[in-house]
Amino acid sequence: MTRILVPLKILEGQSVSAGLTALLEPMSVTVLGYHVLPEQTPPDQARQQYEDRATDALEDLATEFGAEDGTADYRLVFTHDRKQTVDRVADATESDVYAIPGATGPVDRILVALTGDVAVDRIVSFVAELVGDRDIGVTLFLATDEEAAGRKLLEASARVLSGDGITVRTELAVGEPPLEALVAAAVDHDAIVMGERAPSLRTLVFGEETERVATESVGPVLVVRRHEADADRSASAEKS
Repeated sequence: MTRILVPLKILEGQSVSAGLTALLEPMSVTVLGYHVLPEQTPPDQARQQYEDRATDALEDLATEFGAEDGTADYRLVFTHDRKQTVDRVADATESDVYAIPGATGPVDRILVALTGDVAVDRIVSFVAELVGDRDIGVTLFLATDEEAAGRKLLEASARVLSGDGITVRTELAVGEPPLEALVAAAVDHDAIVMGERAPSLRTLVFGEETERVATESVGPVLVVRRHEADADRSASAEKS
Protein backbone atom coordinates (compact mmCIF):
# COMPACT_ATOMS: atom_id res chain seq x y z
CA MET A 1 0.00 0.00 0.00
CA THR A 2 1.39 3.40 -0.99
CA ARG A 3 2.10 5.80 1.87
CA ILE A 4 1.20 9.46 1.38
CA LEU A 5 2.77 12.29 3.33
CA VAL A 6 0.42 15.17 4.14
CA PRO A 7 2.45 18.21 5.30
CA LEU A 8 0.48 20.84 7.22
CA LYS A 9 1.35 24.17 8.84
CA ILE A 10 0.10 22.85 12.13
CA LEU A 11 0.35 26.01 14.25
CA GLU A 12 -1.34 28.12 11.58
CA GLY A 13 -4.49 26.02 11.69
CA GLN A 14 -4.05 24.48 8.23
CA SER A 15 -6.52 21.62 7.92
CA VAL A 16 -7.67 19.07 5.35
CA SER A 17 -10.97 18.96 3.51
CA ALA A 18 -13.39 16.07 3.90
CA GLY A 19 -12.94 15.40 0.19
CA LEU A 20 -9.19 14.82 0.55
CA THR A 21 -9.69 12.60 3.60
CA ALA A 22 -12.17 10.46 1.67
CA LEU A 23 -9.94 10.35 -1.42
CA LEU A 24 -6.98 9.03 0.58
CA GLU A 25 -9.05 6.50 2.53
CA PRO A 26 -7.53 3.43 0.77
CA MET A 27 -3.96 4.63 1.42
CA SER A 28 -1.57 4.77 4.36
CA VAL A 29 -1.06 8.36 5.52
CA THR A 30 1.54 10.19 7.59
CA VAL A 31 0.44 13.65 8.66
CA LEU A 32 3.48 15.91 8.97
CA GLY A 33 2.79 18.83 11.25
CA TYR A 34 5.54 21.39 10.77
CA HIS A 35 6.29 24.92 11.86
CA VAL A 36 8.94 27.02 10.15
CA LEU A 37 10.96 28.95 12.69
CA PRO A 38 12.90 32.20 12.41
CA GLU A 39 16.57 31.42 11.84
CA GLN A 40 17.54 32.54 15.34
CA THR A 41 14.92 30.39 17.15
CA PRO A 42 16.19 26.98 18.35
CA PRO A 43 13.80 24.08 17.53
CA ASP A 44 13.99 22.78 21.10
CA GLN A 45 12.75 26.11 22.43
CA ALA A 46 9.76 26.07 20.06
CA ARG A 47 9.00 22.47 20.93
CA GLN A 48 8.82 23.28 24.64
CA GLN A 49 6.42 26.12 23.92
CA TYR A 50 4.14 24.62 21.29
CA GLU A 51 4.45 20.81 21.36
CA ASP A 52 1.32 20.03 23.38
CA ARG A 53 -0.98 22.22 21.27
CA ALA A 54 0.49 20.94 18.00
CA THR A 55 0.31 17.30 19.10
CA ASP A 56 -3.37 17.61 20.04
CA ALA A 57 -4.14 18.97 16.57
CA LEU A 58 -2.09 16.26 14.88
CA GLU A 59 -3.78 13.47 16.79
CA ASP A 60 -7.18 14.74 15.64
CA LEU A 61 -6.02 14.92 12.02
CA ALA A 62 -4.46 11.47 12.10
CA THR A 63 -7.75 10.11 13.43
CA GLU A 64 -9.55 11.61 10.43
CA PHE A 65 -7.16 9.68 8.15
CA GLY A 66 -7.67 6.37 9.96
CA ALA A 67 -5.21 6.26 12.87
CA GLU A 68 -7.62 4.07 14.82
CA ASP A 69 -7.50 1.53 11.97
CA GLY A 70 -3.71 1.61 11.89
CA THR A 71 -3.48 3.29 8.47
CA ALA A 72 -2.36 6.74 9.63
CA ASP A 73 0.24 8.25 11.94
CA TYR A 74 1.83 11.65 12.44
CA ARG A 75 5.15 13.45 12.87
CA LEU A 76 5.79 16.85 14.43
CA VAL A 77 8.79 18.92 13.31
CA PHE A 78 9.98 22.43 14.14
CA THR A 79 12.28 23.45 11.32
CA HIS A 80 14.12 26.24 9.56
CA ASP A 81 13.74 24.61 6.11
CA ARG A 82 10.32 23.36 5.02
CA LYS A 83 11.39 21.58 1.80
CA GLN A 84 14.29 19.81 3.46
CA THR A 85 11.98 18.64 6.23
CA VAL A 86 9.33 17.33 3.83
CA ASP A 87 11.96 15.41 1.83
CA ARG A 88 13.60 13.99 4.96
CA VAL A 89 10.33 12.82 6.54
CA ALA A 90 9.12 11.42 3.22
CA ASP A 91 12.30 9.35 3.01
CA ALA A 92 12.07 8.25 6.65
CA THR A 93 8.44 7.13 6.29
CA GLU A 94 8.96 5.69 2.78
CA SER A 95 6.24 7.94 1.41
CA ASP A 96 6.18 7.76 -2.39
CA VAL A 97 3.59 10.54 -2.66
CA TYR A 98 3.00 13.80 -0.85
CA ALA A 99 -0.15 15.88 -0.80
CA ILE A 100 -0.58 19.63 -1.12
CA PRO A 101 -3.95 20.09 0.61
CA GLY A 102 -6.67 22.08 -1.09
CA ALA A 103 -10.37 22.69 -0.68
CA THR A 104 -12.62 20.07 -2.22
CA GLY A 105 -15.86 18.26 -1.63
CA PRO A 106 -16.46 14.74 -2.92
CA VAL A 107 -13.85 13.83 -5.55
CA ASP A 108 -15.62 12.67 -8.71
CA ARG A 109 -12.88 13.34 -11.28
CA ILE A 110 -9.09 13.49 -11.08
CA LEU A 111 -6.76 15.21 -13.53
CA VAL A 112 -3.52 13.25 -14.01
CA ALA A 113 -0.63 15.22 -15.54
CA LEU A 114 1.92 13.22 -17.55
CA THR A 115 3.86 16.18 -18.95
CA GLY A 116 7.66 16.28 -18.88
CA ASP A 117 10.33 14.02 -17.43
CA VAL A 118 8.08 12.32 -14.92
CA ALA A 119 7.75 8.65 -13.97
CA VAL A 120 4.66 7.92 -16.07
CA ASP A 121 4.43 4.22 -15.16
CA ARG A 122 4.58 4.94 -11.43
CA ILE A 123 2.04 7.75 -11.73
CA VAL A 124 -0.41 5.52 -13.59
CA SER A 125 0.14 2.67 -11.12
CA PHE A 126 -0.54 5.01 -8.19
CA VAL A 127 -3.73 6.34 -9.80
CA ALA A 128 -4.98 2.78 -10.32
CA GLU A 129 -4.36 2.03 -6.64
CA LEU A 130 -5.90 5.30 -5.48
CA VAL A 131 -9.11 4.98 -7.50
CA GLY A 132 -9.56 1.22 -7.17
CA ASP A 133 -13.17 0.22 -7.72
CA ARG A 134 -14.59 3.62 -6.75
CA ASP A 135 -16.69 5.65 -9.17
CA ILE A 136 -14.01 8.28 -9.82
CA GLY A 137 -13.28 9.34 -13.38
CA VAL A 138 -9.74 10.08 -14.56
CA THR A 139 -8.50 12.51 -17.19
CA LEU A 140 -4.97 11.89 -18.45
CA PHE A 141 -3.42 15.20 -19.48
CA LEU A 142 -0.29 15.87 -21.51
CA ALA A 143 1.17 19.11 -22.87
CA THR A 144 3.77 18.56 -25.58
CA ASP A 145 5.14 19.81 -28.89
CA GLU A 146 5.22 16.25 -30.27
CA GLU A 147 1.60 15.43 -31.08
CA ALA A 148 2.07 11.86 -32.36
CA ALA A 149 4.29 10.77 -29.47
CA GLY A 150 2.04 12.50 -26.97
CA ARG A 151 -1.08 10.81 -28.25
CA LYS A 152 0.67 7.43 -28.18
CA LEU A 153 1.69 7.92 -24.54
CA LEU A 154 -1.81 8.97 -23.51
CA GLU A 155 -3.44 6.03 -25.28
CA ALA A 156 -1.03 3.51 -23.75
CA SER A 157 -1.58 4.91 -20.25
CA ALA A 158 -5.36 5.00 -20.74
CA ARG A 159 -5.38 1.32 -21.72
CA VAL A 160 -3.70 0.41 -18.42
CA LEU A 161 -6.33 2.22 -16.34
CA SER A 162 -9.24 1.07 -18.49
CA GLY A 163 -8.05 -2.48 -17.96
CA ASP A 164 -8.60 -1.93 -14.24
CA GLY A 165 -12.17 -0.82 -14.87
CA ILE A 166 -11.49 2.90 -14.45
CA THR A 167 -13.32 5.42 -16.61
CA VAL A 168 -10.63 7.34 -18.51
CA ARG A 169 -10.53 10.17 -20.98
CA THR A 170 -7.49 11.93 -22.42
CA GLU A 171 -6.59 15.55 -23.11
CA LEU A 172 -3.65 16.58 -25.28
CA ALA A 173 -2.39 20.18 -25.41
CA VAL A 174 -0.03 20.77 -28.34
CA GLY A 175 2.20 23.83 -28.55
CA GLU A 176 0.74 25.45 -25.42
CA PRO A 177 2.61 26.59 -22.27
CA PRO A 178 2.42 23.42 -20.12
CA LEU A 179 1.65 25.05 -16.77
CA GLU A 180 -1.05 27.33 -18.15
CA ALA A 181 -2.63 24.44 -20.09
CA LEU A 182 -2.64 22.25 -16.99
CA VAL A 183 -4.26 24.91 -14.82
CA ALA A 184 -6.92 25.48 -17.49
CA ALA A 185 -7.63 21.74 -17.69
CA ALA A 186 -7.92 21.49 -13.89
CA VAL A 187 -11.05 23.65 -13.79
CA ASP A 188 -13.44 20.74 -14.23
CA HIS A 189 -11.63 18.43 -11.81
CA ASP A 190 -11.64 17.96 -8.04
CA ALA A 191 -8.00 16.94 -7.54
CA ILE A 192 -4.73 16.73 -9.49
CA VAL A 193 -2.09 13.99 -9.59
CA MET A 194 1.28 14.92 -11.03
CA GLY A 195 4.89 13.79 -10.91
CA GLU A 196 7.80 15.51 -9.25
CA ARG A 197 10.25 16.77 -11.86
CA ALA A 198 14.00 17.25 -11.71
CA PRO A 199 15.12 20.63 -10.34
CA SER A 200 15.94 23.21 -13.00
CA LEU A 201 16.97 26.84 -13.27
CA ARG A 202 13.32 27.71 -13.86
CA THR A 203 12.44 25.93 -10.61
CA LEU A 204 15.02 27.97 -8.73
CA VAL A 205 13.70 31.23 -10.17
CA PHE A 206 9.95 30.64 -10.19
CA GLY A 207 9.51 27.94 -7.54
CA GLU A 208 8.40 24.32 -7.66
CA GLU A 209 5.95 23.57 -10.48
CA THR A 210 3.81 21.51 -8.11
CA GLU A 211 3.50 24.44 -5.70
CA ARG A 212 2.58 26.77 -8.55
CA VAL A 213 -0.12 24.38 -9.76
CA ALA A 214 -1.51 24.10 -6.22
CA THR A 215 -1.59 27.89 -5.94
CA GLU A 216 -3.42 28.30 -9.26
CA SER A 217 -5.92 25.48 -8.72
CA VAL A 218 -8.42 25.05 -5.91
CA GLY A 219 -8.33 21.33 -5.19
CA PRO A 220 -5.60 19.20 -3.62
CA VAL A 221 -2.52 18.14 -5.57
CA LEU A 222 -0.97 14.69 -5.06
CA VAL A 223 2.67 14.57 -6.11
CA VAL A 224 4.37 11.29 -7.00
CA ARG A 225 7.94 11.73 -5.81
CA ARG A 226 10.91 11.44 -8.12
CA HIS A 227 13.34 8.59 -7.38
CA GLU A 228 16.98 8.27 -8.39
CA ALA A 229 15.98 5.49 -10.76
CA ASP A 230 13.71 7.95 -12.58
CA ALA A 231 16.66 10.31 -13.12
CA ASP A 232 18.74 7.39 -14.45
CA ARG A 233 16.00 6.45 -16.91
CA SER A 234 15.71 10.05 -18.11
CA ALA A 235 19.46 10.26 -18.67
CA SER A 236 19.46 6.96 -20.59
CA ALA A 237 16.58 8.14 -22.75
CA GLU A 238 18.44 11.35 -23.63
CA LYS A 239 21.51 9.35 -24.70
CA SER A 240 19.58 6.88 -26.86
